[in-house]
Amino acid sequence: MAPPTETLTAERILEATEDVLRRYGPAKATVVDVARALGVSHGSVYRHFRTKAALREAVTKRWLDRTCQQLAGIVDSGGGPEERLRAWLAALFEAKRHKAGDDPELFATYTVLTDENVAAVAEHIADLSGQLTRIITAGAGSGTFPVPDPAAAARAVFQATGRFHDPCYAREWTRPGIDEEFTAVVDLLVRGLSSPSP
Repeated sequence: MAPPTETLTAERILEATEDVLRRYGPAKATVVDVARALGVSHGSVYRHFRTKAALREAVTKRWLDRTCQQLAGIVDSGGGPEERLRAWLAALFEAKRHKAGDDPELFATYTVLTDENVAAVAEHIADLSGQLTRIITAGAGSGTFPVPDPAAAARAVFQATGRFHDPCYAREWTRPGIDEEFTAVVDLLVRGLSSPSP
């Protein structure tokens, strides 16, 4: 039970919701469980999140946003476009692989929640594609990636690397040889981006 002097914030509710989801899973976790974990009434939780669906969407978005935040620093780092592209793709793969491997129960829970929250997933993909677009746009500007449409190239790179970040492939991420396969795909994409368009 939380100390009564602590202010109930949306962030505290989301942290407690994540713990409750880990403990009970998405099918059994309730707003009452979250309120109990915080030592408050369920009405207090509903003052921050009007419905259980809104709470589940917010916790899903928070989980997805962590990946985007981790990658944002690479986009703005001082390296060249190719270096940043390689680092960004490797960091995305590593972040997703850690989420799947470090806490498999929570990863399974979020797989269910992302299926429920299509809008949050679409926003996440748009954020990631936007980061890739910024890297490829910088490469187009410097002549490193002579592509006519950086946004289209970014979408293609994102889709081409889906096997290394789409949760439906999570079982493959620990297979022997997966790192070599990842490197081969990234090398191929970089060569394609670096070649002048016909």
